[in-house]
Amino acid sequence: MIPTRRTLLAALAAVGTLASLTACAGGSAGSSGTAGGTYAFWDPYPQFDAASAWGKRVSRCGTEAGVTLKRTAYDTTDLGNKALLAAQQGNAPDVMLVDNPVVSTMVEAGILNKTSDLGLDTKSIQQNIIGAGAVDGAAYGVPIGANTLGLYYNKKVLSAAGVDPASVKDWSSLTAALQKVKSAGKKGITFSAIGTEEGSFQFLPWFWGAGGDLTELNSAKGVAALSLWKQWVDDGLAPKDVLQNTQTTSWQEFATGDYAFGENGTWQLGNADKAGFDYGVINIPAQNGGSAPVPTGGEFVTVPVQKDTARYDVTKKIVACLTSDANLLASDTTLTYVAPVAAVQAEQVKQNPKLKPWVAAVAAARGRTSGGLGTKYPTISQPLWTAVQAALSGGKSAQSALDTAQAGAQKG
Repeated sequence: MIPTRRTLLAALAAVGTLASLTACAGGSAGSSGTAGGTYAFWDPYPQFDAASAWGKRVSRCGTEAGVTLKRTAYDTTDLGNKALLAAQQGNAPDVMLVDNPVVSTMVEAGILNKTSDLGLDTKSIQQNIIGAGAVDGAAYGVPIGANTLGLYYNKKVLSAAGVDPASVKDWSSLTAALQKVKSAGKKGITFSAIGTEEGSFQFLPWFWGAGGDLTELNSAKGVAALSLWKQWVDDGLAPKDVLQNTQTTSWQEFATGDYAFGENGTWQLGNADKAGFDYGVINIPAQNGGSAPVPTGGEFVTVPVQKDTARYDVTKKIVACLTSDANLLASDTTLTYVAPVAAVQAEQVKQNPKLKPWVAAVAAARGRTSGGLGTKYPTISQPLWTAVQAALSGGKSAQSALDTAQAGAQKG
């Protein structure tokens, strides 16, 4: 299907509201591939250059497919915008990794191929992971891997405050732990509440952990979640700079060693090992106990629509090289992602036991566009992160902020 200018422009506006979730920054421009031996490959990993393990992996997949891959790395939002513009101009890349909430927007714009039409096998992939890139039951990409959120904790800070991390089972026990830490002269919890998709991404476990529904932002359950965060900030259990914190700056705060807890993702494991103090990871607790649902992060390897359909034979080889069960271990070890396939996850945990809680968290994660939300998600997420900002800054009560957010989401 060739996308129309109208659908592309609408999609471009939607993608513009979504931001990077893994704190990637910067990117270099590039052009789409030319016919023949060069194929264009776009990804949202500008932190990895050509000499990195990831850069070499991409190059190797091109070689195995008998072509040269011209790799261009953008940050997540920039990649989505440029992909839609490239499709409008008829020069989309051959292979493109996109953040999972963007998949449905690109499908609506008509610029992605179904995996089934290309003959790509996705049977072994966990349903909740591939569901984040599916529309009307059809997959439009293959997940390269998944990441999600948990609570890192500083063992020394908790021990000094007399807190056993195993005692943190719900919101009340977590808040009690934060109060003990503050009384002991240390800092409680840091997270990202910035006014971008990162803020929504970090708030969702608490929102869903209260039983909240994204179609009803201002329910009592949603208000309970936002009130929790507001209480922490008002009581000094979380710093006021969470309003400006990205997931990267939030991690940097936790890495100072002064905080008991830091909400962050799988991708920080390498940094955690370099932090210089003993740490652990627990699942984010739901309001009344158990693990809260967490959002699925990670990218899908997609194949944009091409006028020259003969290119798809080589493209399929490139995608398979990156995502086949045999190759996922290498790809996800490079990216510090959890594989989307159970057998590969078992191998990952065998190699790195610290991934065990993350595998469990990913297995229970939810796609942000799942449940039929699709392209409606950006029009919900933006009012949601705006509400979080309004409440934590003291501008509005949690109820008032979410009432405004629900009205805005319904208009969107």
